[in-house]
Amino acid sequence: MNKNSQKLLLKEGTSQELKIITSTRIPKDFFITTGIGESDITVHAGSYHLALKEAGIEQCNIMVYSSILSGIATEIPKPDHDKLVHGSVLESIMANSTAAKGQRATAGIIFGWLYDKSTGKKFGGLVCEYNENGTEEEATDKLKKSLKVLYENGYSDKYHMKDIKLITKSFVAKKKYATALVALCFVNYVFPVLGITGQN
Repeated sequence: MNKNSQKLLLKEGTSQELKIITSTRIPKDFFITTGIGESDITVHAGSYHLALKEAGIEQCNIMVYSSILSGIATEIPKPDHDKLVHGSVLESIMANSTAAKGQRATAGIIFGWLYDKSTGKKFGGLVCEYNENGTEEEATDKLKKSLKVLYENGYSDKYHMKDIKLITKSFVAKKKYATALVALCFVNYVFPVLGITGQN
């Protein structure tokens, strides 16, 4: 059925377009990347962009959201640069630290997986970010404590947490603006189908 036929049928009320009703999409496969950048001009189009470039994701429109991993989320190898379409939306959980000349920029992410104590089934994951100016040792300590608090407030009764992974990126700025980042970047999603409307 071409577009004109669809419009005619809808206008005459003889048929309806079929519409799929989906639940909230679930992020699935993700890769981990890191980067640093510095600039004497600015942050956003300077050090931040250069950090994205080193991370291999500067060609994407970056969207950042909060720190929960689904039970189906799976880490994959970082794709080749040309596999990410220029101008596409890349959603991520990101730690992003900025600093001035002579200061340290440190970004870090820690995540762990929750497993049901009764069944052993993987439930999902928890993520914490570090976006400050401490050393990597300080970031590591704070990230571990943050994840522990997150786990103990709402998850420890029912789930074990294991398979913990921690990634940091840190450097001292030599230029006016500096950025360090660590990101979990999602490349695909599952759309649970709830039903179909418009059927006669």
